[in-house]
Amino acid sequence: MTSHTSSRRTFLQVSGGTLALALVAGCVEEDEGSSGNGNGNGNGDGGSGNGNGSAEYDFDGYLDDANNYDGVEDHTGESEVAVDVGAGSDGFAYEPAAIVVDSGTTVVWEWTGAGGSHDVIAEDGSFESEMYGDEGETFEHTFDETGTFTYYCSPHISMGMKGAVVVE
Repeated sequence: MTSHTSSRRTFLQVSGGTLALALVAGCVEEDEGSSGNGNGNGNGDGGSGNGNGSAEYDFDGYLDDANNYDGVEDHTGESEVAVDVGAGSDGFAYEPAAIVVDSGTTVVWEWTGAGGSHDVIAEDGSFESEMYGDEGETFEHTFDETGTFTYYCSPHISMGMKGAVVVE
């Protein structure tokens, strides 16, 4: 881990803690018209143990070099979620790169046909697709256990083709 990554993580942890304290103290007025989207902006409800801002999703630097990673998309409340395989301008990304879902949700990875052949392999070995290259191919996995599941494309991991599923 570089000192830059460590400094960024420390900054985010301190910032998240400061925001949480400010919200508890009533120093920050919440916009009643906004909806919590799980993107780390502090709009979580705190009831699930994961609704308190950006410090909630810690991938230990795994997604720091991931293509197309721009925060965690909230898909809680959905029974099935689609993730594109071969996304991005060069076809070497997952879209979205990181999602949060409820336990029991099925994630369906759908091949776009871009970027050549890809696969989806969990780092912990809990799921693994075949290698596909054609548009419309799919692979699905139902997440019954809570936790964080990181995954990658075996031929393109060095190019940043990585993703994550957080299961609450």
